[in-house]
Amino acid sequence: MLITDDFLPVPVPESLNATYLVPMAGLPKVGTKTAVRHLTGRLAEPVHALARQMLDSPLMSVDTRPIHEFPELPPDLLTAFGATEAQLSRLAAATHLVVVQAEYRPGWPPAHEWAARAVAAAVADAAGGDVVDVFGLQFLDPATALRSLPDEQGRIRLVDWVLVPYSSGTDGLWFTTKGLRRFGLLELQAQGVPDHLTRAWGAVMTGTARRLLRAWTDGLAGEELPAFVQLPVLATVTGGDIAVAYGNPEQHGATAPVLLRLELDPATDPEADSFLNLRPPTGYSGPDGRYYAAACGTLFTGIAPDVRYTRSGDAMSQAVATARAALGEIRARFLAGALPPETQLVVKYGLPGEDGPEYVWAGVTSWTTPEQIEGASASDAHTDPAVRIGSAVVVEATDIVDWAVLDGTGVREGGWTQAVLDAGERPAPPV
Repeated sequence: MLITDDFLPVPVPESLNATYLVPMAGLPKVGTKTAVRHLTGRLAEPVHALARQMLDSPLMSVDTRPIHEFPELPPDLLTAFGATEAQLSRLAAATHLVVVQAEYRPGWPPAHEWAARAVAAAVADAAGGDVVDVFGLQFLDPATALRSLPDEQGRIRLVDWVLVPYSSGTDGLWFTTKGLRRFGLLELQAQGVPDHLTRAWGAVMTGTARRLLRAWTDGLAGEELPAFVQLPVLATVTGGDIAVAYGNPEQHGATAPVLLRLELDPATDPEADSFLNLRPPTGYSGPDGRYYAAACGTLFTGIAPDVRYTRSGDAMSQAVATARAALGEIRARFLAGALPPETQLVVKYGLPGEDGPEYVWAGVTSWTTPEQIEGASASDAHTDPAVRIGSAVVVEATDIVDWAVLDGTGVREGGWTQAVLDAGERPAPPV
């Protein structure tokens, strides 16, 4: 094995396992094979065939057990990963669990995950119940589980398989991935992320996971399973990686690439997991958080797409007024093609929400009339499920609170509200 400063050797496990549960009140009334046959026409045939083949092989087992024989599922963690009260109530009322387990070698396709999830979804669909993904500690209704499986071309959305939880740390937010181990790869982590980049950095982590997973599975493509796969120490991530990971490859234009350095963070506890740290490239001298903010600006043609303002202080009010006063001039430059080369114009605007407006960024694609802008969203919105990264949006000029001209390094002009946030003058929370 060649070890250089350019590559990081990551160990390859001998085999991988997937476990899915279907809680039931009583015993199943429909056989597993019958339930899987009922998926005909609802599941891409390559995956349907894979599920049937593995069900008939020693690589998969399906057992029905009294629920008390299985370790208790922690309701607090299930809730943290999205479980509803109805799902938790059905789990509490269950007397039995159908346990679907599958094993396969690392590589692509991840047959153990695809087949086990398909079979568990079939059983849950026949029983009108839920699927519990044990790896992710996540409830899935059968329809959601089936939608997450590959289409006829073998394509998936990585966000359906890899979660990005985060928590507060001493110097910012601590992000990790939860799902790369399904494929044999170490999970990612990043620390010191500015707290106003919550959603943007989660998307960056997902895009990075997609890029590294591709390199990982390419390294496992041979007939013989290697002991290590050498991943590049410098991972190159683009907006396209993020768009593909979210299942929207056609909705995202090209962006400048962002470099992230991989560092192995080995676990000191044999029961704990090792991680791959994401850091700025060697030679970057500023705080990590500043690099992460610049990376988000490059990848999303906007900065802090998730920021919400519930009150405006004097500095923020002045920033908004300054941006609005210059809208006519920046529109004229945009229409005249007078913006600097290799730059993009973005605007920040408000979406209505129960707790006040949510402010998101969008790249400007057309500004025919002064009153209305056509663009592409730079982020997923909390308040409007139709506003997703790369989706087409129409912005009323009266809703704009800021604009910026961006190049490959970040904000070149404008961005007054972000400057207020970066200076720490954030609006107070509502009383």
